[in-house]
Amino acid sequence: MQLPLPLPELAQIASTLPGPEDRIYVNRSLRLDQVQWVGFDMDYTLAIYHQDQMDRLSIEATCKKLCERGYPETLVGMHYRTDFPIRGLLVDRKLGNVIKMDRFKYVKRAYHGMRELSREERRQAYHTRRLRPASGRYHWVDSLYALSEVTVYSAAIEALEATGEHVDPEQLFTDVRECIDLSHRDGSILNAITSDLERFVFRDPALGQTLHQLRSAGKKLFVLTNSYPEYTERMMEYLFADQLGGRNYRSWRGYFDLVVTAAAKPSFFAHEGPMMRVAKPTDLPDAWTPHTGPGNREHTYAAGSVHALQEMLGCSPDEVLYVGDHIYGDVLRAKKSSAWRTMLILQEMDVELQANSELEHSIARLDGLLEIRNQLLDDLREHQAVVRQLQRRKEAEGLPAAFEAERVRHRRAVDRLRQRLKAIEHEYDELEAGVDHRFHPFWGSLFKAGPETSAFGNQVEGYAELYTARVSNLRFYSPSHYFHSPRDRMPHELTF
Repeated sequence: MQLPLPLPELAQIASTLPGPEDRIYVNRSLRLDQVQWVGFDMDYTLAIYHQDQMDRLSIEATCKKLCERGYPETLVGMHYRTDFPIRGLLVDRKLGNVIKMDRFKYVKRAYHGMRELSREERRQAYHTRRLRPASGRYHWVDSLYALSEVTVYSAAIEALEATGEHVDPEQLFTDVRECIDLSHRDGSILNAITSDLERFVFRDPALGQTLHQLRSAGKKLFVLTNSYPEYTERMMEYLFADQLGGRNYRSWRGYFDLVVTAAAKPSFFAHEGPMMRVAKPTDLPDAWTPHTGPGNREHTYAAGSVHALQEMLGCSPDEVLYVGDHIYGDVLRAKKSSAWRTMLILQEMDVELQANSELEHSIARLDGLLEIRNQLLDDLREHQAVVRQLQRRKEAEGLPAAFEAERVRHRRAVDRLRQRLKAIEHEYDELEAGVDHRFHPFWGSLFKAGPETSAFGNQVEGYAELYTARVSNLRFYSPSHYFHSPRDRMPHELTF
């Protein structure tokens, strides 16, 4: 029987708490009442893309350009899986592998093409020397935008090697990245999106309500996006087309006090540059003019830097909350270069939360198996110590019959414990594989690598004060809400 909460006000809080999929999760305490400006990235933040459709569009455009560079025409029709990659992976450009690490840089899983490497192959490649993720050998996959790169790269390695083609993994990855970037610059991707926005973009019906709620509480809002003015204008018109008249917003610009495009993040946070004013969305960069002073909500701005933008905002940096999807370009760089507070948008949260709910008992069993294993290892060491002690005495001076029987008893206990450990480890491996497959068929949970936090999960913990599945989850919280982080505990605090 569940006991009632001791205070009526606590019961009220519990009853009004949003469901897990609607919650905002807290790594570092943040008081919204102290935030004056809330900024938003556009792509994958305000504009949520249908990932499978986006990946297929990007893959097809990239493969076509690879063939134009001299790669075999078979790449156009090669087999690929858009569900293969996740965020938080690293591409090993030297060996042509894709790997997933935990926070201690232990490679938990690795694939060459679509073939999973064995534990021994992983050990030989990554655990006999120190792995340096920051070196030029590795490329982080830290945004949804980059998933198609991994899909093309892994599928191309498998397809080319299957036909006996010589593959230079580093050159192939360079070509894949260049072809994807070219496909964005020449309109192969963006033109297809704007010509069929409904196919590629999810329009959140609660987005306008969420922004209106923030504005009604006196917050000022801005957009900071890498997209260029014309694409930004077209996308924002689509997102807010059905969310205007009811609250007297004559256009999408009514929600925002400042719009900055072509920001070139993460460089925006690392380098100085003048803010530019854009007269018309279709103007090319050479027609943009330098801007100084406060911003105007009717105008569009471009380029600039975090320092130039901060002057336009006219508030203290710690009074800015920036919401984005890119762990490096939006969150990590913003934290390292400014005092802005950050919130990360993770579309994957719904899948993670559903899997966690379904696997609650299996995960608890995994934890229980680890405890049992640790106890068995302790018992094993005790029996082994006695066996070694009696064996040394036997070799030195011989053993009376009673002591010999004792040595045999402990030796048999060692054998039994080893068998139990083998069974426990087999059950653990089988159960862990099943748990991982429920999260993702190739890589497991986004936030975990085995029992450890994944490298990506470690970045989320370290740099994002808040994280959630979608911008509109803000509507479930008061604009003066106090997001309070749970108390951090080190391992020695968990022993009681």
